[in-house]
Amino acid sequence: MTSAPRDMGISIGEVGRRTGLRASALRYYERAGLIHVLRRNGGHRVYDPSVFESLALIRLAQDAGFTIREVKALLSGFDHATPASARWQSLAQRKLDEMIARIERAQRMRDLLERLLRCECETLGQCVRKRVAKLASEASPEHS
Repeated sequence: MTSAPRDMGISIGEVGRRTGLRASALRYYERAGLIHVLRRNGGHRVYDPSVFESLALIRLAQDAGFTIREVKALLSGFDHATPASARWQSLAQRKLDEMIARIERAQRMRDLLERLLRCECETLGQCVRKRVAKLASEASPEHS
């Protein structure tokens, strides 16, 4: 009776082929502490099959707009006993607040760009004076 071959793990090339990620991205995630090498085999990285779950989690978090630093906090910035739901909720609330602020800024930018598209000023100085006058009138107590 022969024994089953010892699990050799998965090479970085194979992980890359299965996930569509370049080896450089995998090495970056490793340096960032997001994934871990099972062992090195002749100088080559060998990953445990659980790396695919880790990479899927990284992709999910990035799709939600999380940075690498935030993904690292999700994975290792909490007490080990903290449930996934509490981790997501903590980080998601901060990210949502950040996104709302970005959306509000983008809407203000859009409004200004639309006004600039209607500009009929002869000089840039005239544009600036109109803008300053508009801001001053908006800030006056009677305009509140």
